[in-house]
Amino acid sequence: MTTRTLSSVVTLPRPAAGDHSPGMAGYVAAAPDLTDAVKLLTMQRDAVRQKLAGVSATQAAYRYAEGKWSVREVVGHLADAERVFAYRLMRIGRGDETPLSGFDENTYVPAGAFEQRDFGDVLEEWVAVRNATLALVRGLPAEAWKRSGIANGKRVTAVALVYVTYGHIEHHLRLFADRYKI
Repeated sequence: MTTRTLSSVVTLPRPAAGDHSPGMAGYVAAAPDLTDAVKLLTMQRDAVRQKLAGVSATQAAYRYAEGKWSVREVVGHLADAERVFAYRLMRIGRGDETPLSGFDENTYVPAGAFEQRDFGDVLEEWVAVRNATLALVRGLPAEAWKRSGIANGKRVTAVALVYVTYGHIEHHLRLFADRYKI
């Protein structure tokens, strides 16, 4: 694997199928080649912020079907999931070989009480989490990108976690367009 880090340019090769669980394959596939991971993650952050900045309180509360998350809850989920992915990246990148547990987004979202918060605050929380992810990606030394660990019972590489992070957002952006009409 060739991973290049020059100043703030972090080039990450596309992960192979064995670098992540089959459940993450869709997210990895949704990400472009991360030839400059910091730049692409920054551009994605800015695009998401711009796309969602104009969402009204009514739109933020919209659910496309009964029992589905509101727009506000989806953005809260994005913050939660990115925190988990970045935590896994930090632990694996630092060489911690302790297996990492999974998380249940269907428990996290109601417990996050996102519906009780202003949509702009929830969006800015995700932006803050993304900024922390960016700092982590920029700061990892080259040897960290060669590491792998166990998360949710499956082997995952540090590189794959960045692809998953990017692709997870792309997955939800498609849902925003298709099901939420945003």
